Amino acid sequence: MANPHRGDVEASFGGRVRVFRLTLGALAELEAKLGADGIAGLAARFEGGRVSAADLLVTLACGLRGAGEAVTDDEVAGWPLDGGVAAAAKIAADLLRATFAEP
Repeated sequence: MANPHRGDVEASFGGRVRVFRLTLGALAELEAKLGADGIAGLAARFEGGRVSAADLLVTLACGLRGAGEAVTDDEVAGWPLDGGVAAAAKIAADLLRATFAEP
């Protein structure tokens, strides 16, 4: 079950409802995989609106791992997009918003 106080986002993805969370470790992994220059660089990348399918994939996979799912990027890449790319982008945006929101 999602806990919004921890920055959790619950959404249908890959054929079932899942929880996404960007822990400090998941954020570090996301920075490294996207080549972002720190957390500010990561935020700027997404705020700039230049988000690729690869960015979405890595963000969602890191969020799933941060919430405790043992999944690889390749596994996530093969799952169906419930609601299409727009829904995946919304999950990623909600996840980033929940992670960087003021308490």
